[in-house]
Amino acid sequence: MSVRTTITLDEDILKLLKLKAVETSESLSSLVNNIVIDAFREDSGDLKAFEERKNEETLSFESFLKQLEANGKL
Repeated sequence: MSVRTTITLDEDILKLLKLKAVETSESLSSLVNNIVIDAFREDSGDLKAFEERKNEETLSFESFLKQLEANGKL
């Protein structure tokens, strides 16, 4: 099911989207839908990765920097 909506885009972004739609022989609506779906898929993948790594030990920037200094790498 599709729902019609109105969004406000920067002129240059709209121009870029239109050019990409022509280049890929895709409608503007289809192109925007695919871009949004891809963004949500990426978010979903990130959330899965965070969940998988939630029990890993965390290492602060300062702590890692001190380790590098202690090992003579900095």
